[in-house]
Amino acid sequence: MKIAIVGTGYVGLVSGACFADLGINVTCIDTNQEKINNLKKGIIPIYEPNLDSLVIRNLKANRLIFSTELTEVLNNVEAVFIAVGTPSNENNAADLKYVFEVAKTIGQHLTTPIVIVTKSTVPVGTSQKIKKIIEKELKKRNVNIEFDIASNPEFLKEGNAIADFMKPDRVVVGIESEKAKNFMTRLYTPMLLNNFRVIFMDIASAEMTKYAANAMLATRISFMNDIANLCECVGADVNMVRKGIGSDKRIGGNFLYSGCGYGGSCFPKDIRALIQIGEENNYEMKVIKAVDEVNNEQKLVLFKKLKKHFGTSLKNKKIAIWGLSFKPETDDMRESPALVLIEKLLQEGCKITVYDPIAMNECKARIGDVVDYAKDLYESVDDANAILHVTEWKEFRMPNWDIVKKLMKPNPTLFDGRNVFNEKELKGIKYFKIG
Repeated sequence: MKIAIVGTGYVGLVSGACFADLGINVTCIDTNQEKINNLKKGIIPIYEPNLDSLVIRNLKANRLIFSTELTEVLNNVEAVFIAVGTPSNENNAADLKYVFEVAKTIGQHLTTPIVIVTKSTVPVGTSQKIKKIIEKELKKRNVNIEFDIASNPEFLKEGNAIADFMKPDRVVVGIESEKAKNFMTRLYTPMLLNNFRVIFMDIASAEMTKYAANAMLATRISFMNDIANLCECVGADVNMVRKGIGSDKRIGGNFLYSGCGYGGSCFPKDIRALIQIGEENNYEMKVIKAVDEVNNEQKLVLFKKLKKHFGTSLKNKKIAIWGLSFKPETDDMRESPALVLIEKLLQEGCKITVYDPIAMNECKARIGDVVDYAKDLYESVDDANAILHVTEWKEFRMPNWDIVKKLMKPNPTLFDGRNVFNEKELKGIKYFKIG
């Protein structure tokens, strides 16, 4: 089986490498020549555990090929997967221009029957628009070539993407023809053999499933952050509350951890896109709007605690930030709470030193030298008034608190944005958590 995947971001690259590892011949397409040249050498543009070895192994086996030209492989594959980015536009709706560009290219050059599979996160109805674009281009050429469409949204967690692909909770597939269903069944045969659930449905439902899943997870996060803030007001411990409600089988314990807000490439973008989809259909997504509002406020919670502790002025306070990426096991800083905190602290005249095991280069690319970059967590706290713990990397869980306290200024303070530390172990460092 031969397929092409257009887009070599998180979704396209991980999917391509994993499909190749299952024995499928995959060509990954991207218009960025430098990125493609690097990928041909096994140089990965993103950090994802074990992705580099997976790519290199399948490159050597000639099952994984990288190219900038979709037209060179279009008529030699059974399917094209569209996995390009769908960033938010000025109205917070998903920007589909890259998706539609791929569709147009397919329509302009297609000569043999094929299945077109949308893997990008797109609003309901996008697959039908892709179909119309291809049909329009075929009509311009005065040709009648059979093609089928399908939707196969991804559910990959950054930092655990390969395991999520190879051992998924479920695979969602939207189809409108038996040919597309037969192809997707063959494609996911390894999953079916291992009793993973491949759920077939109509295309519109598949497109909505992706948004609904992310919205539910984001809702749980914002719900617990709201509860955490109320816990502080009434003297309750949110960690105890989480255990109490998480033990209820109807609720479960996943995504019930309070913190300093969610970020990344999916939840913020998809939540806002879902709100926009509602507005376009004259329906107000009241719960989802609240989820977004709570999250935006939660990204300021550590700053507010810092301000309350030190008083009205933070000028010349030296602040250490532990963690820059929006979550552990990735260098992705899109919508990261750390960026919000850095902006607010700079406005207050603070001196900031940051440390992250992976995301330092990404931070430099985003904000330059407006902060100092430490070589490790101990260097970051040297002469610091306070620590803001933003990303729950394992490296931060058990530092030598005696060394940390010795390096910091008198009356050191730790603001824990992920509620992972035990106050009794902090050796006299004043401790503030969330909730």
